[in-house]
Amino acid sequence: MNNFLYSQLIEPNLDNKGTFLLLDDGKSFSYEEIISIASKISHKLIKFGLKVGDHILVKAPKCKETIALYLSSIMTGAVYFPLNSNYTPIETNYFVKDAQPAFLICEESEIQKLKPICDEIGCKILSMNVNGEGEITDGLKNFDSYFKPAFRKDDDLAALLYTSGTTGKPKGAMLTQLNLVSNANQLVNLWNINHDDTLIHSLPIYHTHGLFVAMNTTMMAGATVRLLKNFNLDNVFQAFDKSTLMMGVPTFYTRLLKDKRLNRKHTKNMRLFISGSAPLLKETHKNFYDITGHHILERYGMTETNMNSSNPLDGVRKAGSVGKPIKDINIRISVTEGSEVLNKNQIGMIEIKGPNVFKGYLNKLDQTKEAFTKDGYFITGDIGYFDDDGYLYISGRNKDLIISGGYNVYPKEIEDVINENENVIESAVFGIPDNDLGEIPVAAIVMYQKDNKLENIKSHLEKNLVRYKIPKEYFVLDELPKNIMGKVQKNILKEKYNKN
Repeated sequence: MNNFLYSQLIEPNLDNKGTFLLLDDGKSFSYEEIISIASKISHKLIKFGLKVGDHILVKAPKCKETIALYLSSIMTGAVYFPLNSNYTPIETNYFVKDAQPAFLICEESEIQKLKPICDEIGCKILSMNVNGEGEITDGLKNFDSYFKPAFRKDDDLAALLYTSGTTGKPKGAMLTQLNLVSNANQLVNLWNINHDDTLIHSLPIYHTHGLFVAMNTTMMAGATVRLLKNFNLDNVFQAFDKSTLMMGVPTFYTRLLKDKRLNRKHTKNMRLFISGSAPLLKETHKNFYDITGHHILERYGMTETNMNSSNPLDGVRKAGSVGKPIKDINIRISVTEGSEVLNKNQIGMIEIKGPNVFKGYLNKLDQTKEAFTKDGYFITGDIGYFDDDGYLYISGRNKDLIISGGYNVYPKEIEDVINENENVIESAVFGIPDNDLGEIPVAAIVMYQKDNKLENIKSHLEKNLVRYKIPKEYFVLDELPKNIMGKVQKNILKEKYNKN
């Protein structure tokens, strides 16, 4: 038998009676129980005609059965394709047409709306509701609790995750068995995840962070997951006493900081807080340490590569940095794609090579070719630099770069200066067209006191930045537009404030 994911995540836990999932209703399920459910689902899907290599599109709620369905895809050798459960039928149609799944799993209420597109491509559609009930789980007691895993090579596809990348419509990033296993292995060792750990999991499970970083590492270590359906402050505080790990996005930590219950006593049992998917403000890092005594560990990853770098478990965790390259992963900074490699403290394009890097974009050979340099490095679209100690800093997305009067303006550099003001909660700098300079930088700012004048911020910027980097306009907002992973959606800001 050769199935890398199965041998690393499932096989060691076949007889594991230790707790795997702790749910919101207080019920708990062992590894053995969830694997049994996964095996039964596997037999059922095979009976329905599932073949090795088929795509399974899962647009289902966050519950134990969805986790079992992921394990089932590993057992059967299918390609697991999780999709945001909040997408409308119209949005979902695009992904069905592009990925051509053999099965689509969704809530019963969506069946009639999605059935026409499934019928068009010959995709079977099965229901699974928020409580885990539905056609996918009906009659599981009639199936065997053991399933012999399908043969899969290390470079065979294991998962399909869609990303917008830097341009165009969403593209399917093809992730292999090796991509997922190698990355999870390194993270388990790097963060010392072990069977005594309990992870607070309030992330979505259709994203690389919540599924592959959180679930794969937990299963590899035989640890426990406190599976929260969403980020709920009451549930998180309740979980602190019996948990040791938390993986989250910056929004989670800013919300925790606003809650008066956050203190060292509540977090004394926790050993590690991890943040990713969006930049963590230095202020958030500092304030969280001041209140809890914990330095948040920030790391850097993306859909096409899983995790690339991380601050250390033991050692200096630098605020504002995403740490050093993970073992076996090479990261370099180039002037432009695949050109001259830059020295430390020089800003350029971040390029990555390693066993974590995806196989390519589904059915898009040209875009796959464009995404890699001639010597095999993946061009991330992120701009950044290494400091003198080898720590990586992200300066922003290449598409967010502002070219004003021929000068390159990096938004994050300006945001960092703005955010130093004690009245600023967060900011977003972006470019809008200008007839004279081509583009000009402008700033959207969220403040504690909205009526507070901007003169102090402007004065501070003038003292710290050259003139062409200083925003020409300021917009004070109640909040910045963000996606579910906490990333600021600058495209929305650009559309709103574009005067042309």
